[in-house]
Amino acid sequence: IGAVELLRLHLERVREVDPAINALVALDEEGALAQAARCDAALARGRRLGPLHGLPMTIKDAFEVVGMPATCGFEALREHRPTQDAEVVTALRHAGAVVYGKTNVPEGAGDHQTYNAVYGLTRNPWRGDRSAGGSSGGAAAAVAAGLSPLDIGSDIGGSIRCPAHFNGVWGHKASHGVVPLGGHIPPLPPARNALEMGVAGPLARDARDLQLAMDVIAVPGRAEAKGRRWALPPPRHERFEDHRVAVLLDAEGAPVASAYRAALERWVDELERAGARITLLRRPP
Repeated sequence: IGAVELLRLHLERVREVDPAINALVALDEEGALAQAARCDAALARGRRLGPLHGLPMTIKDAFEVVGMPATCGFEALREHRPTQDAEVVTALRHAGAVVYGKTNVPEGAGDHQTYNAVYGLTRNPWRGDRSAGGSSGGAAAAVAAGLSPLDIGSDIGGSIRCPAHFNGVWGHKASHGVVPLGGHIPPLPPARNALEMGVAGPLARDARDLQLAMDVIAVPGRAEAKGRRWALPPPRHERFEDHRVAVLLDAEGAPVASAYRAALERWVDELERAGARITLLRRPP
């Protein structure tokens, strides 16, 4: 399948499904189609542009992307059009990705739901009366609904992990400083310094896609790239028997529905049968 054809299929899916979800808040169809055509032309010459060659994808509207607005849900940034890409977007483009859309966030990427006055509410694609989570709620909803195979979110207190969980997709909160955050909002533009405690990471429908994405985006930022490069160590463990899993099913202030708890308990049982060492945490009396 060609890159242009694949992009058009995703755009058709967006037009068909997204009106009920509101996960995507901006598109750059013209720029994306031009990039996809370059990918097809390069492949026709026998050249691949990188490990994400021709892959259409979206990115959280906390990152600046040339060709689309970058608001992070702030009314004051409704008309903000970046003149340069965020550093993580640069890494994605160098790997051959075709970034065609932006996904919704709460205002300032500061909530565990996804609503702002600029673009409105993002709904959970499985149940429209439920939350998509936040702050990377649009990213997780887009991946879950088949609008995008890959998105990049950001996280301080659960902004990748919670929406990945709410929407049933995979998300990875990278270690601090591994993925560059220049061009992330907040801070407000034109500042491009990294947000304290903030990290970026991928959301996808398969854990292997997280690894593929991390191999692309785990790079030094522009200010460091001339003198540094990252060489991430291999995973410490590759077998279930070597992993410890902590399970908390009883947290004060966060009651768990009985059917949902039963599903989690079945999953924990499967992990234990696969060999993982399970520690069940209890709420203190």
